[in-house]
Amino acid sequence: MSELQINTTQNVKIKFKAAGAGERLLAFIIDLAIKIGYLVVVANVFDAFKNMDQWSQIGINTILSLPVMFYTFALESFLQGQTLGKRALKIQVVKIDGYQASISDYAVRWFFRIVDIYVFGLGFFVMMFNKKTQRLGDMAAGTAVIALKDKVTINHTILEDLKEDYRPTYPNVIKLSDNDARIIKDTFTVARASRDYQTLIKLRKKLVEVVDIKEVKQKTDIEFIDAILKDYNYYTQDM
Repeated sequence: MSELQINTTQNVKIKFKAAGAGERLLAFIIDLAIKIGYLVVVANVFDAFKNMDQWSQIGINTILSLPVMFYTFALESFLQGQTLGKRALKIQVVKIDGYQASISDYAVRWFFRIVDIYVFGLGFFVMMFNKKTQRLGDMAAGTAVIALKDKVTINHTILEDLKEDYRPTYPNVIKLSDNDARIIKDTFTVARASRDYQTLIKLRKKLVEVVDIKEVKQKTDIEFIDAILKDYNYYTQDM
């Protein structure tokens, strides 16, 4: 399993383990089994419409086939880069530049499946000889698939240890996504440990702008960013 380095928007390098070609193939097989199972059920349902005219049958068949056709695109879009197969194997699609993958990125990956999968399984062979185990769709979308199996502690996640009587300061933090919070915490942790005050200043300014904060109530950048992370956890812990 190769190491994947992602450069965040704050120019901080975060290291992940790229999902292996075998893991991705197994996830694909699980997804394929789910789609085949669905088609078997649909085939039995479709028997009820066999006495309808040809055009009606074509229309119904097309509608019932849509979930299979858009399975990967839809699930990756709604499950933040995972299908049921990827979730079972604990792997996930991410952007190489540190941003959260967008619907357009998932659409590009989905479109390139025509080449990666249906042209002699070309994507699998491309992954075999690619350091980041990217298929053609990943290269086109600027994405990669990472493994989520690494043992982590609370310090390696977006979670913060909140006291029972904690009172948040900035409700606007709900504008952030989990991926935003992860990038913020990773950047904050590295910058604080290395005493990179310039990065802390830039991060504080960016947060004030993105979260739309009118007044910073903490005395230092470190206290402010720490409050942002704690507030995010406070407002999203029950979501």
